[in-house]
Amino acid sequence: MSGVMAMPVATLRATATTPVVAGIGHVAQPVPERGAKLVLCAGASFPEGRKLRVAVVGGGPAGASCADQLAKDGVETFLIERKMDNCKPCGGAIPLCMIDEFDLPKDIVDRQVRKMTMISPTNKEVQIGQTLKDDEFIGMVRREVLDDFLRQRAKKNGATLINGLFIGMSLPQNKGDSYLLTYNDYEGQEGNARKGETKTLEVDVVIGADGANSRVAKDIEAGDYEYAIAFQERMTIPDDKMEYYKDRAEMYVGEDVSPDFYAWVFPKCDHVAVGTGTVVDKKGIKLYQQGIRDRAAPRIEGGKIIRVEAHPIPEHPRPWRVKDRSILVGDAAGYVTKCSGEGIYFAAKSGRMCAETIVKNSQQGARMIDEADLMEHLREWDGKYGPTYLVLDLLQKVFYTSDAARESFVELCEEEYVQKAQIRRRNGVSEQGDVRNVTFDSYLYKTVQGNDPVGDLKLGWKTLSSLYKFNNQKTPDPMRTLA
Repeated sequence: MSGVMAMPVATLRATATTPVVAGIGHVAQPVPERGAKLVLCAGASFPEGRKLRVAVVGGGPAGASCADQLAKDGVETFLIERKMDNCKPCGGAIPLCMIDEFDLPKDIVDRQVRKMTMISPTNKEVQIGQTLKDDEFIGMVRREVLDDFLRQRAKKNGATLINGLFIGMSLPQNKGDSYLLTYNDYEGQEGNARKGETKTLEVDVVIGADGANSRVAKDIEAGDYEYAIAFQERMTIPDDKMEYYKDRAEMYVGEDVSPDFYAWVFPKCDHVAVGTGTVVDKKGIKLYQQGIRDRAAPRIEGGKIIRVEAHPIPEHPRPWRVKDRSILVGDAAGYVTKCSGEGIYFAAKSGRMCAETIVKNSQQGARMIDEADLMEHLREWDGKYGPTYLVLDLLQKVFYTSDAARESFVELCEEEYVQKAQIRRRNGVSEQGDVRNVTFDSYLYKTVQGNDPVGDLKLGWKTLSSLYKFNNQKTPDPMRTLA
């Protein structure tokens, strides 16, 4: 790392009266005086040439999107990531709206999925999204490709990218004091045996985007949360089978593949990702992985495993996400949805929204902020997405508890009211030509079209009837054979 911020901590403190020089790759900085200290309370202006200094720990979608927005808007930003080639065991599905919203290049998407197949415990198949338009799809990405693109863009926009392992930080002892971060700098080192050079970094704000095992969360005593284990194998499969998956993804439910979640077969550029996840039986994850291999066997027969991945996935937000001038985003905060397990979009969105709040309240890095400024972001986030998490949590508790409930869930996905094209209304006028699939709209665009109240009541009754039927069957339906 270059620039004045890599100097020993004793030389990092400065006053507003010191002369100014330019650090390499940074805005002009006051020349530090040993022992001098700059203390600013919230709302106070920095001296000329000094900007708010923010460290973002973790370079996934949350951290990279946050660092990109901060740097682009004038905040002095440092992004710390230990693995620049990180391959997270993630289905890699992103909604259509994310491509435009985050200005992602189309070639970052490996596959454009237009067919989503739900497969019940007895292998009943239901096709979701049959009303998609020609230009609509779910994007399938590889995390190592997406994450690298986002990090490099943040660097291009002015963020200092540090390849290093975050070790911990000293919290401010007094109002306005800085955070002192310690990390092992891996610059110029390769391989898994890297030791790195221990360095320190002094900043005003810390953003924890370092995943489910967040070290930042531990340092600010954010509390624990329940987590799932995701296990995934990347497989190359014969060309004829890859052709089947060229624009199709599959979600399998059943006690054999997961006691509380689902398993998947998602297509990538030249292979498929086959995986599963569970909260309630983490030790049995390999047994469930064998279950999805067995269930999908006719469609992945002849496949060769090229990579095995496992990682914890949060199940709900942490008890505390803000402390003083530090805040958590993405997986570190617990922003993964129940039922669907979606996390990429919400991670990137939380990082960007957090950055926007910091930029606004610091007047583009010209003023100090405090906990109240960061709490403003949490209120906005919870107000915007809290209901989504609540509803999906409820769906998981209702439908992912038994095979009977899972059969009911897949049956309901086939219902005309769920599958049918809904008519949009603008200013009370029906637009017969603009028809949508409600299920896919809520995913692709992160919006929910207004449904028919009568239809909602009918669907509710159908749900109760379906649950009753499958829970009271004396003889379960026979297992179907997948084509």
